[in-house]
Amino acid sequence: MGMLQAGIIPVTPFEQNCTILFDPETKEGVVVDPGGDVDVILQTVRENGITLKAVWLTHGHIDHAGGADEVREKLGIDVIGPHEDDRFLLEDIEGKAKMFNIDGVRNVVPDRFLKDGDRLSFGEHEFEVLHCPGHAPGHVIFFNRKQGFAHLGDVLFNGSIGRTDLPGGNHQQLLDTIRDKVFPLGDEVGFICGHGPGSRIGDERRTNPFLRGL
Repeated sequence: MGMLQAGIIPVTPFEQNCTILFDPETKEGVVVDPGGDVDVILQTVRENGITLKAVWLTHGHIDHAGGADEVREKLGIDVIGPHEDDRFLLEDIEGKAKMFNIDGVRNVVPDRFLKDGDRLSFGEHEFEVLHCPGHAPGHVIFFNRKQGFAHLGDVLFNGSIGRTDLPGGNHQQLLDTIRDKVFPLGDEVGFICGHGPGSRIGDERRTNPFLRGL
C-alpha cells in the first residue's frame, strides 16, 4: 500500500472541498462530502483511474451532502455517515436547494450512520471517527493516526471555525469540540477542511483568532 493521498475538487457555488482520499498504488479510495457537481467529480475520478469504494459524509449540510445520493446511484457504493443527529438536515437537502436556487441535489439517507469511536477503512488505510458537534449536531471528523492526517469538515478552518448560526449549530459546543476532540489529535496533524486551504492543528491552536483562550 502507498501513502495516503488526497485530491480536492471544489464543488457547488459554496466552493466546498469535495475530497478524494486514495491509495496511489492500488488506486482505491473514497469520496468525502460530494456536495454537488457530481459529473465533474466522477469525471475527475475516472481521469485519475481511481476506484471509489464509498461515500463518507462529515455532516448533512447541502454543500457537503447534496450529491451523495447520485454518486451512490451511479457507482453502486454505500453512503456512510454522518452521525444520526444530522438526519433532519439530510432529509431536507432539497428544501434548502429551493432556498438557494440550486439544482441537481437530493435528500439522502445513509446506508450507515456513524458514532463516536467507529472506525472506517479502505485497503489498509484506517480512520477513527470522532463525533464533533457544534457546526452541525451530527458532524463527524475522520482521523488517520498512522499518517497524522485528519479531515475536519466544517469544524475548524485555516484561520477560522465553522459557522454556528445554522439550524442545530451551537457556538460554545463547537469550541468545546475543538478543545476536547480536535486539539488532542496533536499539533503536528495536518488537516483538510470543508472550505479553503488546510492547515496543521498546532498552527491553528497558536494563531487562529477564534480559538484564543481555549
